[in-house]
Amino acid sequence: YGTDPRSEDSHPGLLDPPVEPDPPEKWIDEDDFDWESTPGAGQTISVGHDDDGDCDREDRTESQKDSNDNGIPCDIVLEGPRVGMEESGFTVDADSFVDEDPDDAAYAKEAIHRASILAIGKLGFVFIIGIFVPLFLATGLIRDEMSSGTMHYMLSKPIARTEVFLYRILGYLGIVWPYLAILVFISALVTGLAGPSDSFFRFSEFGIWLSVLFAAMLATLVYGMLFCFFGVLWRYGVILAIPFAAWELGMALLSMGMPDASILRFSVIGWSLTIIDSAAMLVWPDLDLFVQMGTWGGDGDGTGLFGSSIEGAVPLSYFSSKPGLGDIGPFLSMLIASLVLIVQAAGLWLIGGLLFKGKEIE
Repeated sequence: YGTDPRSEDSHPGLLDPPVEPDPPEKWIDEDDFDWESTPGAGQTISVGHDDDGDCDREDRTESQKDSNDNGIPCDIVLEGPRVGMEESGFTVDADSFVDEDPDDAAYAKEAIHRASILAIGKLGFVFIIGIFVPLFLATGLIRDEMSSGTMHYMLSKPIARTEVFLYRILGYLGIVWPYLAILVFISALVTGLAGPSDSFFRFSEFGIWLSVLFAAMLATLVYGMLFCFFGVLWRYGVILAIPFAAWELGMALLSMGMPDASILRFSVIGWSLTIIDSAAMLVWPDLDLFVQMGTWGGDGDGTGLFGSSIEGAVPLSYFSSKPGLGDIGPFLSMLIASLVLIVQAAGLWLIGGLLFKGKEIE
């Protein structure tokens, strides 16, 4: 058109008659992800499609179209991890110009939405509420009445001290569990309405929030039993509880980076977060694949025009984890984690009740 591409005052839109610009979708986000499945351990699959045709151009040789050397032109090879090393994820080897310009904005919205749900559920409900509410409510459930002398009136009746211990915990749960249910329900409504979706509400994610509620309820049960036990053990039981809360914080952060670490089995938070991770795999079966898409970002080496990770992929990768219980399904992982937490609570009730039996009331 005889215009100067280096001048903002010289472009085809100023001609008479003006030349209409191409629609943005012709040049922007024109080659989105076409990944249909995830490779299993030891598997290699072919995915991807050259939507914009820049890989399959006539001026390119067959070897240029098949730069990953798998015999299929213009595709992407996903290679699964070695058997026994499933936690390492899979690798991506793409032919040039295949899925190289995905819809970054759509991916970022979905990834940030998922990451926010997992972050609020894990850190907000299971850790912060799950630990600090029992820390302040459960530590003095029995100790305060032992110190004030009012426990004499309750023990004057023919009732076992283990039952007193249990009834105090049940009263504490009667306050904490409805409070958790209300907060989780409000959070589910907000994220369901605000999340990116073709419909007005994301009903499928109620499964995630139910798992958050269930994990938080079990966590407050176990922590309540433990902190009440600390209160019976020592007048200043909260001093014993604070180092334990710091330990649980370390385990919570470790579980997001190394969910299969054996040391997590010695924490309450590790088992609680396994419930949420398992539910995430059930509600979002494409979670691993979705994280890898954003991490690869269209190129994979981080050096090209589209080589960096897509916004939202890094936080989603951090807050999402595979259940670290070996090569078993997510439902079974959720069941095992729930049973372990229930057994922990029962054991702490028995130990706390026996300790309470031997305590003199001041």
